[in-house]
Amino acid sequence: SSGINAEYGEKRPQFGQRFLKDDAEVFNHNAWDQVDWDEEQELAAQDMVAKNSGHPSEEICQDLLDNSADKWDKFYGIHTNKFFKDRHWLFTEFPELKETSEKERLNIFEVGCGVGNTIFPIIEHTDENANIFVYGCDFSSTAIDIVKSSELYDEEKCHAFVCDISQESLQLPIPEESLDLITMIFVLSALNPDDMAHCIANLSKFLKPGGHFLFRDYGRYDLAQLRFKNGRCLSDNFYARGDGTKVYFFTQCEMDKLFTDAGLVKVQNTVDRRLQVNRARKLKMYRVWIQCKYVKPIAC
Repeated sequence: SSGINAEYGEKRPQFGQRFLKDDAEVFNHNAWDQVDWDEEQELAAQDMVAKNSGHPSEEICQDLLDNSADKWDKFYGIHTNKFFKDRHWLFTEFPELKETSEKERLNIFEVGCGVGNTIFPIIEHTDENANIFVYGCDFSSTAIDIVKSSELYDEEKCHAFVCDISQESLQLPIPEESLDLITMIFVLSALNPDDMAHCIANLSKFLKPGGHFLFRDYGRYDLAQLRFKNGRCLSDNFYARGDGTKVYFFTQCEMDKLFTDAGLVKVQNTVDRRLQVNRARKLKMYRVWIQCKYVKPIAC
């Protein structure tokens, strides 16, 4: 249940376009945007988190925290490229990814590229004459092998490599201050919270002045958090799924601090509260995601 696929929708309007004004119409569409929570719903979510925040034993907890790469290798070994959908919706939420030209090269770095669900849509959606290059890294060597085996993998347009972005001293095959865009989509949440600050700070060094950091991840009290069973919580709002992979649930304030402490300036920091509906089973599923854009300032 906690492995809910976060990749919602193939091509959709930018969030905030469809509002539920009459509760009687809730099952007329598959999803509703910017759904406000009342105090009762917020308190109920807090209560559910309080009940599922019991920690496993120290030994089990340490085992879950160790060998993260092995757990993601196993995940991709099982699911290959069939679990996550290609993220075509990214071009709606982050139009910066389409701002290419034939002259100056647009350098993009997809952090936590998985099996290429962002890399390949970027390449496919770009005019063949556009000057673009996409770097991609992942913790899992299995995922990178899958990326490189794809018929879409073109070394003239992209370079995928294995990297542990949680390390305190980050070495990348990318020159510092050379990237126009860094994308980090449902990736930071997989890291131990203790590693998040230096991860963002390290990555920001590779942005050009004026370059943008594009971010989307799980928000506090998302359905995936509320569905965890007790005993899977490793620390506050940080959980281990059944397959051993981890997930953290963020607030806007936490993300703002991570980015601004790294010297970046806010362009966007938004909570995307969405009500997804299973019309056949009459189920309501409340999703909460954080979406951010931060820019590296240009020196005066």
